[in-house]
Amino acid sequence: MGTIRVVLVDDDALVRTGLRLILGGSPDIDVVGEASDGVEAVSAVAEHRPDVVLMDIRMPRLDGIEATRRVRALDPAPRVIVLTTFDTDEMVLGALRAGASGFLLKSTRPERLVEGIRSVAAGEPMLSPSVTAQLISRVTSETPGSTAQRAREKALARLAALTDREREVAVAIGRGASNAEIARSLYMGLPTVKTHVSRVLTKLGLDNRTQVALLVHDAGLT
Repeated sequence: MGTIRVVLVDDDALVRTGLRLILGGSPDIDVVGEASDGVEAVSAVAEHRPDVVLMDIRMPRLDGIEATRRVRALDPAPRVIVLTTFDTDEMVLGALRAGASGFLLKSTRPERLVEGIRSVAAGEPMLSPSVTAQLISRVTSETPGSTAQRAREKALARLAALTDREREVAVAIGRGASNAEIARSLYMGLPTVKTHVSRVLTKLGLDNRTQVALLVHDAGLT
């Protein structure tokens, strides 16, 4: 797909420098801009039009969640990879809901970081479906009372736009099934599964499998 244009967003200049050095060794990745907070991130994305944004979560002025939401609303919209400490940062879920394509630990090995950027730039899930399911289980917690009920009703209403078969595929995604696993369990060919997945994303107005899994989780179907 040619050179992948990347913008780095982190309030720690040392982190940005480290990321730039890591990515500088890959001939197909070009760091075209940097930002130290969410406000600068939106401006940098609008100016440089990157393919991928590496987005920190906790930043001054505008955090990574709202910044992700804003850059995903731009045209063209870059794909966003959230940078997080994971074990202590429960804001990851909010970033995924805001449109992030996945997440990486700040301690990720350099080769894994490069692989993640390439995968996301190509429109592929950065995490395997099974790891996505584990992430959802790890970062979500039950919302108390009527708030949880409203979230469930809203999610079910959105899923009602799907056909029965598409809903089955969506639920399978929510359970962490790969396309091959869905094909086996629902007795479909792999091309048919891929078609259904694309239709599910389009009808629900979602960007990736992670967001489908989160919606199915909210609906209480996993």
